[in-house]
Amino acid sequence: MIVGTAGHIDHGKTALIKALTGVDADRLKEEKARGITIDLGYAFAPLPNGEVLGFIDVPGHERFVHNMLAGATGIDFVLLVIAADDGPMPQTREHLEIVDLLGISHGAVALTKIDRVEAARVAEVQAEIEQLLAGTMLAGSPVFPVSSINGDGIEALRAHLESTAAIRRSHADDGNFRLAVDRCFTLTGSGTVVTGTVFAGRVQVGDKLLVSPSGKEVRVRSIHAQNRASESGQAGQRCALNLAGVEKKDIARGDWVLAPAVHAPTQRLDVRIKLPATARRALRHWTPVHLHVGAADVLGRVSLLEGTTVEPGAQALAQLVLDQPVGSLRGDRFILRDQSAQFTLAGGVVLDPFAPARKVRTLARLALLRAVEHPSARAALEALLDSSTAGVDLDWFARSGNLRREVAESLYAGLPMVVVNIASGHRHGFTPACWTALQQAVLDVLAAEHKREPELLGLEARRLRRLATPDLAWELFTALIEQLLGEQRLRRHGPWLHLAS
Repeated sequence: MIVGTAGHIDHGKTALIKALTGVDADRLKEEKARGITIDLGYAFAPLPNGEVLGFIDVPGHERFVHNMLAGATGIDFVLLVIAADDGPMPQTREHLEIVDLLGISHGAVALTKIDRVEAARVAEVQAEIEQLLAGTMLAGSPVFPVSSINGDGIEALRAHLESTAAIRRSHADDGNFRLAVDRCFTLTGSGTVVTGTVFAGRVQVGDKLLVSPSGKEVRVRSIHAQNRASESGQAGQRCALNLAGVEKKDIARGDWVLAPAVHAPTQRLDVRIKLPATARRALRHWTPVHLHVGAADVLGRVSLLEGTTVEPGAQALAQLVLDQPVGSLRGDRFILRDQSAQFTLAGGVVLDPFAPARKVRTLARLALLRAVEHPSARAALEALLDSSTAGVDLDWFARSGNLRREVAESLYAGLPMVVVNIASGHRHGFTPACWTALQQAVLDVLAAEHKREPELLGLEARRLRRLATPDLAWELFTALIEQLLGEQRLRRHGPWLHLAS
C-alpha cells in the first residue's frame, strides 16, 4: 500500500512520516534550509507480514501544488494532516478537494501538534474535521490525535495503517506494465535510475521497455521495489528501475516507462469531468488548463461535448486537446487546474485516450463514451457491443484499457460475439444479432432494387453500402459481402452485386 500525505504547509507532514518510519523525507538542501517541503519525499516502513508500506510526502505550500499532484495520482491511502493549533487551513481544503476529485476513498486524519494545545482545543478541531469531511469520499474516516515530538498517538496510527495494508486487496497486475516517472537521476557505477509508482502490470530484470512519449527503448538492469532489491516489481508498488539505453537528459518527470504494447502517445483524450461544488465558477468550453495525469503536467484546452458550460458540482463529457502528447489510458484519474496554475478547476477520469478530432458530439460517439464508463472491461465491452451498429474495434478496446493479449482473448472468447478480421489487421466485434441485421439490410436493399429495376443486374458495392449500411466502415462492409458471397446468398458479376436468385 502506498500512503500519501496531504495538508497545509507547516502542519507536520514530514515530521509525522519521520515519527512513523524513522526516515526524514526532506532530501533537498533548500528544504533543510527553509524548513518546508518543496518536492516529493519518500519513506518506507516494513510491515509484520514482510510487506513494505510506502509513503509519499507532498509539499503543503500553495506554490508547490503541481509537485503535490505528481505524487497524489498514484496513492492508495491518504493521510490528511491537520495541526491542532491551526485547524483546517486553505491548503487543507484544496488538498482534500484534489483527493476527492481523484476518487481516493481510503484514508485517515492525523491531528498533529496536540502537545501544543489543551484537550478542549483537540476536541474542537475534531468537530471541525468531521464537518470538513462531510460530503467527501473521506467522510467518516478515523481521526488520530498525535504528537511527532513526544510520540503520543503514533503507535495507534501506525497500527491502523498496518491493519489497513494487511486487509487491502492487492492490485491487479494483469495489465501491461506502466510506471509514472516522478524522479530521474544518475548513480555512479549504475547509470540512469527512474523512480515512480507502478500503475499496472509487472516488470522483471531484463525486460525491454519503452520511455513514453519519446519511444526510446530501454532495458531494466535492476529493480528496487518498495525500497528493497528485487527481481520484479508490480502494480501498487513504488519502484526504482536502473535502465540501460537512456541518459538522464532523455527522461523526466511526467514520462512513462512501459511495455511496448501500450506505447501510444496521444494529444486528445475524451474524458468525464467533475467540478467540485466549491468551484469558483463554471467551466466554459475551450478553457485553457493544466492537465495533471500520472506525474505529468501538460497544457491544453477543454472542449465540452455536452453544452457550453459546466456548473459547480456538475459533471460532463469533454475532450482535452493537449499541447504535447501524454501516455494516458482509459481509467486514469486526472486533475485540471487553471491556466496560471493558481487553483483547481475539476477532476475526472479518461474514457478514450485515442479520441478523434471530428464527429466528437454525435449521438453515437457520446453513447460510446458512456458505454466505456462501466468499471469492468467485460461490462464496458458488452455495453459497447449493444450500443454500436458499426462494430467495436477490439484492438482499440484492448490497448486503450491496457488489457494484455491473453486477458483480452479470454474476454472475447467468453462473450457471444462475431469477430471480423479486416485487411489492416484490426479485428472488430459485433453482437450476433447486429451482424445478422447488417447482412439482412444488404439483402433487403438488393431485393428492393431488383424489384424496382428488374432490367439491371444489381448494384455496385459502394452504392450498396451507402444504401444499406452507411455507418459501416468500408473494410467491414467488404468482409460482410465476402461472407455473403461465400454462403452463396449473393453473386458478383464484374462490379455488380446481386441476389443469388
